[in-house]
Amino acid sequence: MSAVIQSLIEPILLRHDEKGVTTLTLNRPAQFNALSEKLLVELQAAFDALAADATIRAVVIAGAGKAFCAGHDLKQMRDNPGKDYQRKLFRQCGRVMMSIIKLPQPVIARVHGIATAAGCQLVAMCDLAVEADAAKFAVSGINVGLFCSTPAVALARNMGRKQAMEMLLTGDFIDAAEAQRRGLVNRVAPLAQLDVEVKKLTDSILAKSPVAVGMGKQLFYSQLEMGLEGAYQLASETMACNMMAADAAEGIDAFMQKRKPTWKGC
Repeated sequence: MSAVIQSLIEPILLRHDEKGVTTLTLNRPAQFNALSEKLLVELQAAFDALAADATIRAVVIAGAGKAFCAGHDLKQMRDNPGKDYQRKLFRQCGRVMMSIIKLPQPVIARVHGIATAAGCQLVAMCDLAVEADAAKFAVSGINVGLFCSTPAVALARNMGRKQAMEMLLTGDFIDAAEAQRRGLVNRVAPLAQLDVEVKKLTDSILAKSPVAVGMGKQLFYSQLEMGLEGAYQLASETMACNMMAADAAEGIDAFMQKRKPTWKGC
């Protein structure tokens, strides 16, 4: 079956819900899960739906086939050379990336294969990342005359500046161990154990108060963009608001009574 016919039959983004965890799988394996316009639209719609779904406590982003994500669809970009099109495309991608940060649920990248350019950006924008030991990462636009400017935003916020610039200027791949050392990913596992390692994270998240997780995620990213004094002011207000939640009262009471808490979700 040709890739064109396959794409007409199968959705390019798969969603699977199980026990409070949603897995979104990029499903363009013949194109190494490149982020086409349509796939970006599908991702945005999925994130918008998840933002309003209190039954989902964690989100996993995965890729079908050999690659996690090879970045933007270069063929589509060359077929539409106008600046207005390019500006719209990159702004659309930026909205998708920011939606990950704005989601109340933690988002975990499940990286089983290569993640390049905007695919590497996608990994960096996720709250957590687990990779197979054979996975590789690169921001390789520089190799085709295109500095990976938008991935640079995510990389610079996940690793040291000089490490990020080295990747951006050389386009060279880094392996799983180096990606973990640089802070791009949290955990490395053999491919056969990748789902087990992802589940360890989702199980731990699901055991926590959804109110505290949602408030904490919002605070974490907001304070990063502030000065120290403003960050402490926002953190203090968040702590005070968190203490007003029923989950905080339940959690503290359960701790003092030496029992497991029963989260109320408010």
